[in-house]
Amino acid sequence: MSRYTGPKTRINRRFNMALFPPNKAFERRSYLPGIHGPRLRRKVTDYGIGLNEKQKARYLYGLTEKQFQLVFARAKRAKGVTGDVFLQMLEMRLDSVIYLAGFTKTRRAARQIVNHGHVSVNNHKVDIASYLCRAGDCIGVRQTDISRHLIMRNLEDTRYRAIPTWLQTDSAALTCTVLRAPTREEIGHNINERVIVEFYSR
Repeated sequence: MSRYTGPKTRINRRFNMALFPPNKAFERRSYLPGIHGPRLRRKVTDYGIGLNEKQKARYLYGLTEKQFQLVFARAKRAKGVTGDVFLQMLEMRLDSVIYLAGFTKTRRAARQIVNHGHVSVNNHKVDIASYLCRAGDCIGVRQTDISRHLIMRNLEDTRYRAIPTWLQTDSAALTCTVLRAPTREEIGHNINERVIVEFYSR
């Protein structure tokens, strides 16, 4: 399945969760989409529960099915609890770090900024959104007028957003330092990673 580019409010309503930036339509109609949405009561199987959790995480991080499976396979080979390591890897992707640092308003915009070569990691240009950041990495903005103006404008729009404690952002220097890997409590998304692990372990 390719990356989702369809109606975002429909996905928010389907999972009753703001996986994409919410709008007034989602606030007014938080029930399931479709003509029978307000009254529909579905009986969900164990497989359906696992599929829903997997899809929620995939839509949230904006990954294709193949990308999502590759991250899971890498987490399964790593040391530690697979579910926790899996979410850590998703959070520490370069596009996720750019978004969480407040350099963009959405994860999709963060991916685009990385792909267009506006950011660097440890003073080296990186244009791969799936690049996995590590503790100690310094993410900066390239020294061009277009790049700096773009990030400064985004920082102004996201100035009230809380920055995770495992990141340290310097708005003046337009840099963000990864202090450490996030804990499960700091990730905080309403996603049951254990169900996703069980889903892929069938």
